[in-house]
Amino acid sequence: MEIVRLEGTDKKLYEWVAPLVMNPAILRQNNNYPFKTSHRHVWYIAVEEDCVMGFMPLKVTVSELCIDNYYISGDSSRTIAVLLDRITEEEGSGVLTALVHKRHVEAFREGGFRTVKEWKNYDKMKYKGL
Repeated sequence: MEIVRLEGTDKKLYEWVAPLVMNPAILRQNNNYPFKTSHRHVWYIAVEEDCVMGFMPLKVTVSELCIDNYYISGDSSRTIAVLLDRITEEEGSGVLTALVHKRHVEAFREGGFRTVKEWKNYDKMKYKGL
């Protein structure tokens, strides 16, 4: 599995993720919350045989880095692990927060995150390596 890193306004980003983020089934999987990007985002995209297996946009602010509105094909723990490994390797020097679907909490825990707040559908998690 290859991880592609793209800036939030890179034209290649739209080629990779537009078919997914505009797919009604994937939007439902994301609790009908739209995917967003800007110049303050960096996207990590897991690709296998020219197929997007998942992505994690990382919003970069002055005080923290935040993973939110991500997609993982088939809820694959392996894809989550590969993406988190790359993100924490490259971006792990700041405060790293993730808003995590309940079904992915265990995979994020295995990736070094801990829950700091729980809601009905999500956990707010922080990377322990900091």
